[in-house]
This record gives sequence, structure tokens and C-alpha cells, in this order.
Amino acid sequence: MEAKEIEKLAKLARLEITQETIDETAKSITEVLALVDQLQSADTGDIAPMAHPLDAVQVLRKDEVTESDTREQLQAIAPATEDGLYLVPKVID
Repeated sequence: MEAKEIEKLAKLARLEITQETIDETAKSITEVLALVDQLQSADTGDIAPMAHPLDAVQVLRKDEVTESDTREQLQAIAPATEDGLYLVPKVID
């Protein structure tokens, strides 16, 4: 990667980059891109996609109601409600 490309990328990303770090950044980006090219050359045609590398199973709890409905009690102390909703002052015009 060339210095002009690094400067353009920095401008697009709104990053400030000094002339002293341009060469180091170019070298780092070139190494990363080479690693990506190396990974893309690997044959993965026979490999099934995975969501997780381990065969882990998430144990889920039963979907049961564990709390009682206290909406009426909570809305009784609210300053303003209507049809089960809390009314609040408008804050955006």
C-alpha cells in the first residue's frame, strides 16, 4: 500500500495521521491484507458453516409467568394515564 492511499484512507475515516506513521501504517495494512489473501486461498468447500466452534447447547428455562400483573397499582400513582399507557409531556417539536 502506498503513502497516497494511506492518506486517502485516513481522510475518508477522518483520522489524523502524521508523515512519520504513514510508512508504519502502510506496512501494517499490507501485512493484514496479505493475511486475508492467505485465508481466502484456503479450501473451505467441504466445511459446514458453524454458529459456534463448540457443540454447546444452551439450556433454557420454561417460559412461565413469574410475576403478578401490577399495572393497575403502578398506574394509580402515575400523574397521567390513558388506556393503560403513561402520558408524558411532549419533548420534541
